Order: sequence, then structure tokens, then C-alpha cells
Amino acid sequence: MTVFSSWQFWAILSAVFASLTAIFAKVGIENVNSDFATFIRTIVILVTLGFILLATDQFQAPGSVSGRTYLFLVLSGLATGGSWICYFRALKLGQAAQVAPIDKLSVVLVAIFGVAFLGERLSVPNWVGVALIATGAVLVAYR
Repeated sequence: MTVFSSWQFWAILSAVFASLTAIFAKVGIENVNSDFATFIRTIVILVTLGFILLATDQFQAPGSVSGRTYLFLVLSGLATGGSWICYFRALKLGQAAQVAPIDKLSVVLVAIFGVAFLGERLSVPNWVGVALIATGAVLVAYR
């Protein structure tokens, strides 16, 4: 197994890019409406993913995707859009060092939703970690 097939590698990279998102976005929305900034960001993501799919020959025939998969991907897209809109508005109004930790309360919510809706199980140490993340996010955002 290579580092590129490790979920941990990609999760750490995700965290690095998410942190850069907050910093770049805070500077980028300084003189623009937050919804328009989200629109620009979305175009960049769409074009970038299009190039990645082309370069790696990963496009799939739309008919090869089930209706259930489409439903949940559309719902995920709507949730992502809602998250981005709210995140950019929060960055427009607050400091990145306050907004980002509160946004990361999503980690806590994913744990709760995973248990409630997906039947996932967390051990006592896992729940302690979830509580620490929640506490840490609030403490970092507190002014």
C-alpha cells in the first residue's frame, strides 16, 4: 500500500486545503459580496474537477449511476452549497480564526449523525475525542 492509497494521507491533505480555504477566502471576500465569492469559487472547483476527470479518464456514463446515488449526491451538493454560502457569510462578518473552528463542529455533528443515521459505533475514547473537539472549537472561537 502506498501513501496515496491511505485515507489518512488524503484526510490530512483535506485539512491543509480546508485551512488554506479559510485564509484565502477571508482575504478574497474583502471587497466582494460573499455569495458572489462563493459563485467564483464554485466555478473554479467545477473547471478544476473537469480537467482532473479528463486527464485521468474517469468520466462515467450518466446512465451508469443509479437513481439513489443521484438523489444522495444532489442532496450532498445542496448541503455543500449551503455550507459554503454560510461559511463565506460568516467569514465576511467574523475573523477566520473564529469562524473556522465553529465550522469544524461539523466533525462533532458527523460523529452524532453517523451513529444516529448510519449505525456507526464509537467507543468511549472516540466520544471523549468528539467532546474535546467540541470544547476546543468553542474555546478557540471564544473572544
